[in-house]
Amino acid sequence: MKNTMLLGVLMLSAAVGYGQESRQDLSFSGTGIFGPTIHGAANVKQTSTDALGLLLSYRYMLTPRSALELNYGFAQNSQKYATSFEPNARIHARQQELSAAYVYSLNFKRFSPFAEIGVGTMVFTSILDQGTNLLGTKGTKGIGGLAGAGVAYELSPSFDIRVEYRGFLVKAPNFGQSNFSTNRYEVISMPAIGVAYHF
Repeated sequence: MKNTMLLGVLMLSAAVGYGQESRQDLSFSGTGIFGPTIHGAANVKQTSTDALGLLLSYRYMLTPRSALELNYGFAQNSQKYATSFEPNARIHARQQELSAAYVYSLNFKRFSPFAEIGVGTMVFTSILDQGTNLLGTKGTKGIGGLAGAGVAYELSPSFDIRVEYRGFLVKAPNFGQSNFSTNRYEVISMPAIGVAYHF
């Protein structure tokens, strides 16, 4: 009888311990969006305004150091094009990211540095308002790669603060305008800071 009770207590303890182990987290971050100046084919010059955006991420821990992450990012900025025919074309654009990444992290007391690498798509959609001075634009999608690194600081067993740098490599958008095609890839820099909830 005592052995049965002891076995039951051990199994219950193991179940409670497993239930308290945080294998998943959800984070909400503010991001900065910084694109480079691109000089492309046929003397096309493309620039984009800096902007603020939002990033929502979900992580599932495979092991204490390895995780899979899904991301959704949203921002708005202005893409500017200069060609010999259109010296001052401006497109107010919505930028959305859908990506998946592998995350490797280390633990040093309350600090957890991490690095990530993955793939995803970036969707650029023109917004027809006063920020756009060109008609007939279309949405542009690009498959690309994601790489980043950062550090998380544990506030409590359930919450941490994350600071990270993320770079997304994708073909520069042309919004369906062949004369805006740079035929170049750009790295969009996206530093982020936010809060993660572990469950």
